[in-house]
Amino acid sequence: MADGGSAGIVERLKRCVSWSWTYLWALWFVLVLGLLYILRAPLKLHENLSAVTAFLNTLTPKFYVALTGTSSLISGLILIFEWWYFRKYGTSFIEQVSVSHLRPLLGAVDNNLPSVNFTASNGEAESNRQNVSECKVWRNPLNLFRGAEYSRYTWVTGREPLTYYDMNLSAQDHQTFFTCDTDHVRPADAVMQKAWRERHAQARMKAAYQALELNNECATAYVLLAEEETTTILEAEKLFKQALKAGELCYRRSQQLQHHSPQQEAQHRRDTNVLVYIKRRLAMCARKLGRIREAVKLMRDLMKEFPLLSMLNIHENLLEALLELQAYADVQVVLAKYDDISLPKSATICYTAALLKARAVSDKFSPEAASRRGLSTAEMNAVEAIHRAVEFNPHVPKYLLEMKSLILPPEHILKRGDSEAIAYAFFHLQHWKRVEGALNLLHCTWEGTFRMIPYPLEKGHLFYPYPSCTETADRELLPSFHEVSVYPKKELPFFILFTAGLCSFTAMLALLTHQFPELMGVFAKAFFSTLFAPFNFVMEKIESVLPSSFWHLLTRI
Repeated sequence: MADGGSAGIVERLKRCVSWSWTYLWALWFVLVLGLLYILRAPLKLHENLSAVTAFLNTLTPKFYVALTGTSSLISGLILIFEWWYFRKYGTSFIEQVSVSHLRPLLGAVDNNLPSVNFTASNGEAESNRQNVSECKVWRNPLNLFRGAEYSRYTWVTGREPLTYYDMNLSAQDHQTFFTCDTDHVRPADAVMQKAWRERHAQARMKAAYQALELNNECATAYVLLAEEETTTILEAEKLFKQALKAGELCYRRSQQLQHHSPQQEAQHRRDTNVLVYIKRRLAMCARKLGRIREAVKLMRDLMKEFPLLSMLNIHENLLEALLELQAYADVQVVLAKYDDISLPKSATICYTAALLKARAVSDKFSPEAASRRGLSTAEMNAVEAIHRAVEFNPHVPKYLLEMKSLILPPEHILKRGDSEAIAYAFFHLQHWKRVEGALNLLHCTWEGTFRMIPYPLEKGHLFYPYPSCTETADRELLPSFHEVSVYPKKELPFFILFTAGLCSFTAMLALLTHQFPELMGVFAKAFFSTLFAPFNFVMEKIESVLPSSFWHLLTRI
């Protein structure tokens, strides 16, 4: 009961405070007017207003041209800075400063924070955990070769296709997969352990050659040279074959000793990672060189030999190769295994499933006929599959429909982000073009997805709400010359629109004043006269309405 009484008192106090704030502004307005009236004689308000009006009447049109021109210039500079800041960081600088610095000084508090922290339901907590996992950066299963592909792009265009953040993530991956605690015992592995930490490619390649001089069976040294030094896929494949011989030898040795000690077990785990990586890259070399059936066999053998390494997403390499063979029945078998509710999704899984269903109806699909007779069952299934794929990653259709230009995919991707969309479309656009009418069906139906999810950041339809962290991560993963796709599309902040309007208005005034100085001068004098007229009118009315005794009493107080 005591708690209930104290809570009631607190509520009454809150109502009193809110009531007082409601009428506080009116009270302040009355007090300010009274103060101005009391001090009208000491401050000589009438004389000062007359002096200001006389001064404004003496101003020449050149002053108004300079005033409006300067205002236009300043507002234009603010507009340019605001636009640049919005394009780079996705928010308004003025708005961010207002919220971050001015709002706390004014005592504003975000009332939604406590409810989010303390009253979140189990479903919301699960959604938050899912969003965190979806914001994780993943290794691109179809990443290109540094020397044979990324470097050649740099030589031709002069642009760097990889960001420092992306390459730093790759360096961390290499240290995780290709090193272990016992490397210091073997001189060649110790050198390679330092090589993976080197920032510059030349230093890494030099260290790889030093490791081969110490041990010509150092598999990781061949891997590094195949990735970064070679300039063609053929050269890379040749070095990977040398790495395979050395890797298999190391794998067999460590396999026999893995149960002797934890250190031997860690070394065997490292040798397994190296062997799987080499075989996978050899399969990718075969795919790039046109030996697709050989690549499919290598991938299938690898998945059978190491079934527990499904997190490497080798099945996505297999799907792409099977699509190139147009083995759609085999693609459906792979999808049936990996497109499961308990497994993490990807753009490759969702859009390949949509492609297969679109293939059954796309060659005869006509939007005009569908609007007249309605969608058939097969067409409805295809449309639903497209909506499902678009909800998972809404950035992909613009690349498949060639509404945005493609760039080389990064070495890491963010699921449901622009980086994943680029990686998918870069390899799968040709498969969509090969299926007659598939892109037409996609073009007619993909935007219908957004009607089902009007608030994608708050609630999804088939998937969890779209994570809000994708834009920031994609800006780190993708090169600066690429315009990052943002979903949902952000509206221009108020301050950009305001500064644009202010700049345009002042520029127009400056132009009119320059062209018609006499006419604009008359307008300016009339404007300022009109501006001060209400104040004089209010003061005269107050003096006539209230008795003189009231003002004498207020003056004494």
